[in-house]
Amino acid sequence: MPQYNALMKRIIYAKLLEWKDAVARSPLILKGTRQVGKSYILQAFGENEFSDCHTFNFEKDKKLSTTFETDLNPKRILTELSIYSGKRIDIAKDLVIFDEIQECPGALTSLKYFCEKMPQLALCCAGSLIGVKLSSGSFPVGKVDFLKLYPLNFEEFLMALNDEVSLELYRDSDKVDSFSKIAHQRLWNRLREYYVTGGMPQVVSTYLTYRDDLFEAMKRTRDVQEKLVESYNNDFAKHSGKINSIHIVSVFENVPVQLSANIDGSVKKYRFKGVIPRKKGYAELQGPIAWLEKSGLILKVKVCKRAEIPLESFCRENMFKLFLFDIGLLGCMLDLPVSLIHSQDYGIAKGYLAENFVAQEFAASGVSRLYSWTEGTSEIEFIRVIDDALVPVEVKSGTRTHAKSLRQYILKYSPKRAVKISGKPLSRIRNQVIQNYPLYLAAKI
Repeated sequence: MPQYNALMKRIIYAKLLEWKDAVARSPLILKGTRQVGKSYILQAFGENEFSDCHTFNFEKDKKLSTTFETDLNPKRILTELSIYSGKRIDIAKDLVIFDEIQECPGALTSLKYFCEKMPQLALCCAGSLIGVKLSSGSFPVGKVDFLKLYPLNFEEFLMALNDEVSLELYRDSDKVDSFSKIAHQRLWNRLREYYVTGGMPQVVSTYLTYRDDLFEAMKRTRDVQEKLVESYNNDFAKHSGKINSIHIVSVFENVPVQLSANIDGSVKKYRFKGVIPRKKGYAELQGPIAWLEKSGLILKVKVCKRAEIPLESFCRENMFKLFLFDIGLLGCMLDLPVSLIHSQDYGIAKGYLAENFVAQEFAASGVSRLYSWTEGTSEIEFIRVIDDALVPVEVKSGTRTHAKSLRQYILKYSPKRAVKISGKPLSRIRNQVIQNYPLYLAAKI
């Protein structure tokens, strides 16, 4: 049986094992942006944890869709798939994978019947554009389990580097209240590498292959990133139509541009004017923005006007910030020289990269909705609901951490806990409101 590739060890693997061992198990849909490793992780899961693994890719083989046209009887479908592949499927011991399931609405609808009539079968599906391509009418509501895969987060990046010392420091940070300067610098250096690569598996793999020659590694990394961005642009035309794709490309390319314009203070709310010619309001950009959000290529952070639960009540539909889903691709789309990203030598404009990193880490750690706070002239980059209480999270890219807005928030709302994320080492003082976290520990909050 093939060994699980060390590079692709993902935190989500433990959740796949939980799903496998669950008493009440429905078919599983693994969602995520294209190229984040969905197919790879499911294939590795099948090869390592089951007697056999049967993969059917609806994008590569369009003929497979005809299997679901006669009826949606699970027994007949499995029989035909077995004939098609030339391999018998053991419903008690094997894993069946429906890859790129969004290309076959019939396969998606069939999951309802696999859940009801064949619950003993381990059936996993990978889908990149589930929310974009399929109508709610064809969706098996309540009959499937979901997991979402993001690019490698910082912890997974350390796993890929096989850096056991850094990984131990990272994981043991919950047990300590401070880091030494040496420990902090080690993790900070790894964060600088992550800023260059981001978390796309193909990019990280390329970086590791050439890492002994840092110049070559960075050059090859950027080459792969450029190809990935081009592939996403090609996807827009393929899946959304010619006119829509032009607008989607405009918004996608504009997100990094607007982020890079934030050279002082936190990232400002997204501006609609000038993104698409002759379109200047939210209503006219709502479609492309929603498409990109549903496909996972951008992260939306809603702007709250008051810090009270429920936060949603104090947000407006057209007030939000937009971040890119991967910090490595952000640097690529801005054509920031990789050497300057690695050396952290690109002026005062690096604040937006820090915010983008934190947004990614929060999303990958399971925070389903992201919020920020703006009231008067005060603004906080993120506000989280933790243990039924609001926790303001201020983000600074370096060691200069003057926090006027955070003080204003504390004076007005008297939170029991507030967090300041920066380039400074970990510093938690018991019974003190403000806790200091280094950027690389954002997911630990």
